Amino acid sequence: MHRIQLLAILLISCLPSSAQTQDDLSIRDFRPEPMLKVPATDLQRAKFRVIDIHTHFGFRLKGSVEKLREFVSVMDQQNITLCISLDCKLGEEEAHIDFFKKNGLQKRFGTFVHLDFQGTGESDQPKTWACNQAGFVRECVERLRVARDNGCIGVKFFKQFGLGYKNADGSLITIDDKRFDPIWQVCGELKMPVIIHTADPAAFFLPIDKTNERWEELSRHPDWSFHGDQFPSRDELLDARNRVIERHPNTTFLGAHFANNSEDLAQVGEWLDQYPNLFIEPASRINELGRQPYTARKFFMQYQDRILFGTDGPWPEKRLTYYWRFMETYDENFPYSEKEPPPQGLWRINGIGLPDEVLKKIYHENALRVIPGLQDIFDRATGMKDYNK
Repeated sequence: MHRIQLLAILLISCLPSSAQTQDDLSIRDFRPEPMLKVPATDLQRAKFRVIDIHTHFGFRLKGSVEKLREFVSVMDQQNITLCISLDCKLGEEEAHIDFFKKNGLQKRFGTFVHLDFQGTGESDQPKTWACNQAGFVRECVERLRVARDNGCIGVKFFKQFGLGYKNADGSLITIDDKRFDPIWQVCGELKMPVIIHTADPAAFFLPIDKTNERWEELSRHPDWSFHGDQFPSRDELLDARNRVIERHPNTTFLGAHFANNSEDLAQVGEWLDQYPNLFIEPASRINELGRQPYTARKFFMQYQDRILFGTDGPWPEKRLTYYWRFMETYDENFPYSEKEPPPQGLWRINGIGLPDEVLKKIYHENALRVIPGLQDIFDRATGMKDYNK
């Protein structure tokens, strides 16, 4: 090697990383800092009282009393009056409720229960699962009645219903399987709304390739992909859910994550028009809603009586402030998450500036109207009747 070439190599190797070629930068390390100079609103709390109907205190806090108390302080700071925990297993509701009660915090939380499809069965032997044993549906119906008496006010179905729970032969259980009709029916009789997570973001059902807008996220979490013949299509899952909603008009359904179709608000609007017993909430979807602010604002205004509030938390305070900023301001180009990289798409969002009367509906009024039993908890939490503060 010539002495001049060797000297050049040595000089390049001594340069700071910022001066090296762009080929040295991985997409995983790309953290662009926006050059836009736009107004920013420093919101530290929601404008009106909030009821968060979509939280996971069992999954995220894992029984930590210290973390629970810390988050209640966050709730006070952020103007969140109460949260609904979705992590209570049917049959264990007393223990779940006691977690809040023994810490003197029961007036700040409501509880939804979820069904245990596997039970004590072996994970790799679906024929041993509880859902494939005689009497499973009948037992669930009976336990739901007990859960309602124990203070639970709703039911949660996770996305594994349609994507993970299996029949005895190993095939996936379909959401509209009529053997579960008695469960939907009793939820209506008991006035226990069903919050149902069906499918996932549209990109999760596409190949993880250069055209997939969530490629970076899926490359970090390939297990989040549902692309392939081993899974139903996204449309099949959503259609099956809608058939259940249509078959049970006396049961209230809460479509988690904006009915998991926040990429196509026109279709969500069609569902709301078709099914008067369907309501929606935006947990973990302001990333999608905030990048279509004109369409989203028009949608929120049109369906202001059908949208409840949810976050998928408990989250850090910073992320909660982004929800208020999205709902309450016209700010542009701000983050939707405190995480780096952002967890649900490499983009930023814009606010939709909802008027006060709409904010009140979404933050708490709709939940009080739609979820029976919530009013009593809310009254205990506030200690007053003035809900507009």
